[in-house]
Amino acid sequence: MKSADWIDAGVLPPQRLPSGVDATLAYLEQTLGHVLYRRWTLADLKRAAPSLADAKRAHPAVFALLLDHDVAIEYWAQGRLHLAAAGTAPSPDIVLARVLHAHRRRFRHLPDGDTADTAGQRGEPIVSAGNEGNGAVTPAEATSDADMAVSDMAMLVALTASRNSDPAALRMWLTRAGRFMNATTTNSLGVTDDARALALFLRDRAQRSPHTLRAYRTEVRRLIGWCEAHRRGPLSDLTRDDLLAFRHTLGPAGSTGDTPSMVPSRPNAARVGTPSRSDAGRRRALAVMSSLFRYWQKTGYLIINPAAELSGGGAARMTWTPARILPARVLALCDTVTAGARPSETSALVWARRCAIWSLYRFAGVRLAELEWSTEHGLPRLSVEPDATTTAGPAHGSSGATGGQWTLHVRGKGGKLRAIPLPSRCAPVLRKYRVLRGLPAEPAPFESVPLVHSEKRDALGRSGLYDEVKAVLQAAEETVPAGDAATRALIHAGSTHWLRHGYARTLVVDHAVPLPVAQTLLGHASVQTTAAYARADLTQLRDFVEGSFPQSSLEAPNP
Repeated sequence: MKSADWIDAGVLPPQRLPSGVDATLAYLEQTLGHVLYRRWTLADLKRAAPSLADAKRAHPAVFALLLDHDVAIEYWAQGRLHLAAAGTAPSPDIVLARVLHAHRRRFRHLPDGDTADTAGQRGEPIVSAGNEGNGAVTPAEATSDADMAVSDMAMLVALTASRNSDPAALRMWLTRAGRFMNATTTNSLGVTDDARALALFLRDRAQRSPHTLRAYRTEVRRLIGWCEAHRRGPLSDLTRDDLLAFRHTLGPAGSTGDTPSMVPSRPNAARVGTPSRSDAGRRRALAVMSSLFRYWQKTGYLIINPAAELSGGGAARMTWTPARILPARVLALCDTVTAGARPSETSALVWARRCAIWSLYRFAGVRLAELEWSTEHGLPRLSVEPDATTTAGPAHGSSGATGGQWTLHVRGKGGKLRAIPLPSRCAPVLRKYRVLRGLPAEPAPFESVPLVHSEKRDALGRSGLYDEVKAVLQAAEETVPAGDAATRALIHAGSTHWLRHGYARTLVVDHAVPLPVAQTLLGHASVQTTAAYARADLTQLRDFVEGSFPQSSLEAPNP
């Protein structure tokens, strides 16, 4: 392959990659922060350390392979560094092609002879001699959100339609705009009908979690069904009185009533009555309705927000109580499993990955999806800041401990970025996993590599992350005596979100961390959500009350 035909779109201004495979690999190694292809001989190994004995300690696997072969090759594939003899390792150009494909959102293919028209037809970066220094964008990137939403119309109809609805009729119903739609330039969505505005809302607010998407789909379908049954709509035409009437059909807390449960197949069809929803279901319906109209008003699609102050979000949060929390003794049991011996049937790399995943969910309190790798944002990632006790770190490949304060950077709900300081007990686990992957023990600044690797592809997905946590819980469950059925059932039901609840409870209840600080660490939109953990445990509240109203030494206690 011709490396000069590729452009690095991740720098300003975008620039072409160097000519030659070796020069390009060196450039990518510096950019991504890890080795991509390295050729070893005994002479190279001797030059890498003061003595052959030191080289053997620093690179034991390379040294062992060179005893039987003249040349050893380290190469990057599937999110980690591999080692093979020269005859069995892939060639440098194959490694380069795989790396460019893995980072295809950043590195774009554009031969020198291409024009903007021919590149645009293939969906490649549009760069010419006159604008090469001003940035390279693909037609997909240059396309407005409105055009993207048009292509997703069929998917949108499938998402919002129920089994008994007519997709064609629903399409016609959605492709309209009401009196409150903003047709001026302040409409940052760039769309002029509810269908495309709704597609953008679902994409931006619900695409990261299938559970969130399913819940939003259900509630949007419910609102559309109510509008059709009452001859209201489109959505951008609803007034505050309309939404109050819709809220009334959901029923007040503890009451019963009728509410549409599906979108009618015809605009004039009678609504289907079902018993009023539970309190939790009612709160969810109002929260989704509030989120939809708030998003439209903030992005300029609507000139008003008819759902303002209708969701009762504060009251809803005040009634929420976290219950899925593993006791401290169970968490300690799981920690013992990860700190113990590696199972014989599990490889060292997989076991180190499992322990690293457990440590991040256990001591960072992140949501399941927040550890899933995003090439577009380069998150999640780790960073290390030196502290006053930091000493010179070991050479590349060493697993020795170094000083430094580790931080996990994630992208949470609503695209909000947050930095989570990690306790020092996480550092040895993460260092060991990185070294076994062939990475430096500590991440370089702006390192762009998946946080957790996969055996089949570059990054482990959310289902794989979930399975690794469940594997730890299962191992802990097997250590519980058979007679303790309650503890075994509790561990069996645990999941990654239980660890998040436990992290929050440790902060708020066990250590009385100020609620705004805990809210920042957890990424909660409201401090009232964080305060729910304090309400779930009365021990701290009792201590506060006893300290505020101590029993007087002059008063004798009641007999």
